Amino acid sequence: MTTQTQSSFGQKAISLTLSTAGQSALYLSLSGLILWTVYFTTYPAIHDKVHSLRHHTAAVACH
Repeated sequence: MTTQTQSSFGQKAISLTLSTAGQSALYLSLSGLILWTVYFTTYPAIHDKVHSLRHHTAAVACH
């Protein structure tokens, strides 16, 4: 009984992950996380490279 429950859970997880809606949600979440990290980083190398982008998009005031 436990094997059958684990198997159905695994199949459900795989079908959800491989669905178009699941892929879209994962893509948007990952993209948002990357943008959030880049915009709000205080690491000088990244901050200096995206400094003008931050000001032009008016997304983050850094001064």
